[in-house]
Amino acid sequence: MKEFKPYQVLLFVLLVFALLAPMVIFVPKNGWNIAGINMRFLTKNEFFTPKKTEKKDISDLVAKIDTSNIDMMEDPLMKHANGSNGSMGAPNGGQLSTESSTIIHFSESGIKQLHTFFGKLQNAASSKQKVHIIHYGDSQIEGDRMTAYIRQRIQNQFGGNGPGLIPAVNVYNTNTFKQTYSPNFVRYTCFGGDKLRNKRYGAMGSAARFTPEPDSSMIKNSGEIKEAWIEIEPSKSAYSRSKEYNNVTMFYNSCVKSCMLKVYQNGSLIHEDSLIADGKSHDVHLSFPSTPSKLKYVFSGAISPNISGFSLEGDYGVQVSNVAMRGSSGTIFGSMDQSLLSKMYSELNTELVIMQFGGNSIPALKDSSGVRNFARYFKGQLNTLHKLRPSAAIIVIGPSDMARPENGEFISYPLIPYLVQQMKKATTEANAGYWDLFNAMGGLNSMPAWVEKGLAGKDYIHFSPKGASIASQLFFDAFAAEFAKWQQGSPVN
Repeated sequence: MKEFKPYQVLLFVLLVFALLAPMVIFVPKNGWNIAGINMRFLTKNEFFTPKKTEKKDISDLVAKIDTSNIDMMEDPLMKHANGSNGSMGAPNGGQLSTESSTIIHFSESGIKQLHTFFGKLQNAASSKQKVHIIHYGDSQIEGDRMTAYIRQRIQNQFGGNGPGLIPAVNVYNTNTFKQTYSPNFVRYTCFGGDKLRNKRYGAMGSAARFTPEPDSSMIKNSGEIKEAWIEIEPSKSAYSRSKEYNNVTMFYNSCVKSCMLKVYQNGSLIHEDSLIADGKSHDVHLSFPSTPSKLKYVFSGAISPNISGFSLEGDYGVQVSNVAMRGSSGTIFGSMDQSLLSKMYSELNTELVIMQFGGNSIPALKDSSGVRNFARYFKGQLNTLHKLRPSAAIIVIGPSDMARPENGEFISYPLIPYLVQQMKKATTEANAGYWDLFNAMGGLNSMPAWVEKGLAGKDYIHFSPKGASIASQLFFDAFAAEFAKWQQGSPVN
């Protein structure tokens, strides 16, 4: 290998500078447009006196957040004994503060719906009823990030156990539960990847099948019997409330041909069922004296039904389900079967929907017109949710700060403040609540500070586990303050 002498290296460096100097001196401020492509380079001013973005100081914000409160014709078919005594779900309670560093913005109609929800929330444990909260979001909540913490705080306060809804086929890493499945199970979603022709996904926006959707000829012919399985078990790494549950419900629909189900607990058969082959939506519910260990659902049939998820719950209290939709901007509710979605919301007694979206739209937004168009479309999704479940309150968690590299440093996408403004406007017009995550974490150019403190990843988009717990605590504080004000008869923001 040839060795270069020091003077040769110096000459090479000087040559590079000589070649780049004219570009630095003569480059236009907005670069050159070559064949429709904008070519930019550092201008003379940017090179000699680079502009420094003011760094956000979030030390006080982080110091004030306390996350210490946080600690899955033959012989008669075997039927599971369903052994719950109905006592799992009691709350720990405690006094909630009316003070919070942030607020949830509501219109007058939105406040009324929030009040109604608070009444149901307060009475869930004492009346031994279940109230369901579904937290929809993009990759910021993937793997139960944020939802896990919010769930633990809400269930500790108001009662409830278990992670609630989990997908039939989980593809995201999560500490909340464990799941494996046979390789012939295929995941279908309404927000990307393989899609169901019949759009019968259910409340999670996803479903799984072990055979493709059938056509009429497939239904008429008997076909080869196929077997598939899904295993579920609690996770030792989950928060305490999530790792304990004693009611397991499997939701299915579009069963058009005989399909047998056998359920095993730690290898022992505990339940056998013949799924109802009328094409409608049904469920299989099993209850246990305490948290069941590994459950294996084994299916056998020529044509698979849509398995639209499981719910892992206690006997009563609040269920908080995480529904992460990677790459989605939340504009997907019109792409699902509306009657099935409405029916499932009703069966789950869904009384609050949290919508955490906006982040995926940010890189694609080019101007203020694009922002307003997105906000209008998002408002339409909130109106659709109101139609599907009129009794449910809705809270939108807006996008966080997001940063991109520019001239050697990371700065916020410039349209985020306007997007926050327009989403807040659209949300309150749709009689939903808006919680401003962007400003809660420090506003413009706060993401680099979160990354610096290990609270967000090097992609300058997603929170780290610690950062997610801090963001979640900020939301819970605002939520709890609204509840405490309502409870005391004070005006709610």
